[in-house]
Amino acid sequence: MSTQLSIIILYLAVTIVIGILARKRSSSSKSFHGAGLGVIMCVAISTGEWLGGTSTTGIAEYGYNYGVSGAWFTIANGIGIIVFALFFARLYRSLETLTVPGIIERYINVNARIISSILLTFIMIVVGTAQIIAAGSLGVTVLGMNYITSVLLFGLGFIVYTLAGGMVAIGYTSILHLITMYGGVILTLLLVNNDIGGIGVMKKVLPATPFFHWIGIGKTQVSSWIIASVLGACTAQASIQPILAAKDVNVAQKSSLITAFFVAPFGVLTALLGIAARIKFPNLPDAKLALPTLMMNLNPLAGGIILASVLAAILSTISPVILGAGTMITKDIYQRILRPKATERQLLIVSKVITGLAGVICIGLAILFYKSTMILDLMYFAYTLRGALFIILFLGIYWRRTSPIGAIGAMIATSLVGFFWVSYKAEFGYFPIHANFTQTYAAIITALFCTIVLSLICPDKVGNPNSIAGGKEN
Repeated sequence: MSTQLSIIILYLAVTIVIGILARKRSSSSKSFHGAGLGVIMCVAISTGEWLGGTSTTGIAEYGYNYGVSGAWFTIANGIGIIVFALFFARLYRSLETLTVPGIIERYINVNARIISSILLTFIMIVVGTAQIIAAGSLGVTVLGMNYITSVLLFGLGFIVYTLAGGMVAIGYTSILHLITMYGGVILTLLLVNNDIGGIGVMKKVLPATPFFHWIGIGKTQVSSWIIASVLGACTAQASIQPILAAKDVNVAQKSSLITAFFVAPFGVLTALLGIAARIKFPNLPDAKLALPTLMMNLNPLAGGIILASVLAAILSTISPVILGAGTMITKDIYQRILRPKATERQLLIVSKVITGLAGVICIGLAILFYKSTMILDLMYFAYTLRGALFIILFLGIYWRRTSPIGAIGAMIATSLVGFFWVSYKAEFGYFPIHANFTQTYAAIITALFCTIVLSLICPDKVGNPNSIAGGKEN
């Protein structure tokens, strides 16, 4: 067994043990989904959900092709989290619900909660599948493992520790993952910079544009990331759930702000790794190999530690994602609609079954979609839906005339438009209407237009009593 593989198996084993040890603190449905979390736990879980495979191997790929501007992916996420922290964290936490659809019900109605729960669960499954594909691919490219074996090893590992300890397990393991992620990436930078001579040499070898130009990847891409992140941060169930489970509203807001400052700089570090890979290995056949190639050319011990940091990023995302899916189905559909009087034990059993099933579905889809570009199209579609849902929720909160028919109609219309947009791009290589009119813009306009128009055509006679607009027509 190679040194790298031994380190990875050891790291996965430690993660599972931590999850199992947390089991005693997750003996009820309430504790399994999260309750009374402090700042450290909230920050670790939320940060981990944002810093997944895209923030490591994905941004290294952007760095290899475009330079430092690839870091805008996490910088945009940080901006989105700050917006959420300043304007919505305290409000969301004060509503005493653990799901984003639960918040949607407060301002629209229960049918909107059900529809949004289904859509957000779909988003969780897609994101989870993409992370497992990343983990499986890592096992193939770096460790020389069979893809299915790699997927099953990592996939079943994260399911075990998530089911064992729920939110508490995710919190403890996320602290470990966060330390490993930052430690591993910084270690890689130190080793690689020592080898190539530092950033000064990078600037001499590579052209300033695009590699050291902050908009080198393109204004359209940067603006699209920022808009999608600002909107998506306010409806991202997996990263918002620990905030909803925070001890109080002050912890919720403080945790969100701190999370932003952990998330934003991470992409700068991994983009620099991509630039370093460009200098050391200028003729890679695929930029996706930038970070794996760097790791494979370090000494085995360092490479194994750094590989563990990449795996940590993936694991820190996938666990909150499947728990988020399980929480929404349990709270929004099973408890809210099917069994309103379910006992704590029944809720805990259903939560674990649904969470485990979500993980198994992600594993199955990861095997099915391996080497398929369709998962990327679904990812774009998923993020489009998440941002559009916030537009609808925002109107529900601040515009009293938002009606259930308007909101639900907008959810359905946005789903259809978003799917059409990404499918059209996948088929023809460009977006309909205009090359720069991405799915993000199409979704926002559709959500805004349909909510307003349908609400005016089919008004809610009673009005929205929970709207912040109060009794005023706004």
